[in-house]
Amino acid sequence: MSSTIETEKPDTDKTLAPGAGAHSHGADDVPVQTRSERFASAVHGDFPEVTGRELEWRLTPVEKIRDLIDGELDGGRFPAVVSEAAGVTTEWIGRDDARIGSAGLAEERAAANAWSSFQEALAVTLTAEEFTEVVIDRTGEDRAPRAAHTILTAGANARGIVVIDNRGSARLSENVEVVLGDGAHLTVVSLQEWDDESVHLSSQFARIGRDAVLKHVVVSLGGAIVRVNPSAHLAEQGATGELLGLYFSDAGQHLEQRVYVNHDAPNTVSRVTYKGALNGEGARTVWVGDVLIGRTAPGTDSYEQNRNLVLSDGTRADSIPNLEIETGDIAGAGHASATGRFDDEQLFYLRSRGIPEQEARRLVVLGFLLEVVQKIGQPELETRLLAAIEAELAAVAVV
Repeated sequence: MSSTIETEKPDTDKTLAPGAGAHSHGADDVPVQTRSERFASAVHGDFPEVTGRELEWRLTPVEKIRDLIDGELDGGRFPAVVSEAAGVTTEWIGRDDARIGSAGLAEERAAANAWSSFQEALAVTLTAEEFTEVVIDRTGEDRAPRAAHTILTAGANARGIVVIDNRGSARLSENVEVVLGDGAHLTVVSLQEWDDESVHLSSQFARIGRDAVLKHVVVSLGGAIVRVNPSAHLAEQGATGELLGLYFSDAGQHLEQRVYVNHDAPNTVSRVTYKGALNGEGARTVWVGDVLIGRTAPGTDSYEQNRNLVLSDGTRADSIPNLEIETGDIAGAGHASATGRFDDEQLFYLRSRGIPEQEARRLVVLGFLLEVVQKIGQPELETRLLAAIEAELAAVAVV
């Protein structure tokens, strides 16, 4: 069985993103003309039933996650231990807290089910201008369907990194909100190292303030089905968003990322780089990238790219970049997508210097993925991820 590679690029810069088109909610049919007009709600029943034919769902194994889309979810506190640090406040807040919904609302039925089901949200607030490190250790203990809601806030001029460390057993649907005040610099790392049977759906919304900088990193290595949808709203002048992703799918594993960047203010900057590897029968990855440069965002500088490295037969990688431009006054915009096997020239170079073929292939994969790892900016985490990737490579034969 051979690998299947699906790469789609729009013919022009002005395209409709996935999910655009006729979308109904309630009794009305509302034509969606641009990605920013997609319907959003915190109420599960406001969304139509999912058939699996919708653009936002057609690449997802819907029937395997039907309980998270429509079923009853346990909305109690999901197990989490937050490290202590100066200038960091951690609290559980009620559904009526004004902070909830400040970064965005659910745009699909599964996220709305989680939003409708959670009882309390975990709120972590950073206020110190000195760099602060926070780890949210979330170790799942069962596979009962659950909901969660998290709010990460960086106050004006705050500096720090927050790592959401997901491990153990879980069947979880969640929403994560990230709010950056003016001048804040925040790195958020969402790390999925679940056990082999876990399922995780995560919609993550960020609102970036004036001259603030967000580095958002998604690392998906474990779990049977992992679907992470980051959304960055560059809401104020001078906002910057760097969205990075790393994933390694092995046999039978489905790893999916749907990224949305909304340039909504002048002189904003975004960079999107997602890289993944696939190895083993039935390994599957999905990456969809939407960038919208709105009419209110002159001076925008944006670029998105996705690269996939296929290591064996029997895999499938879907990669779909989309770019919408509504103003001609931009500094730059572009997108790229590529999926392929090893670079023969790289292998030849390494083998010509006496490195055995299997070791040469391992080094090529590591070099390919290290670009993302080294941008995280936390040495201990980078070392841990490098070891995890090494373990993935050791567990399977790279051919």
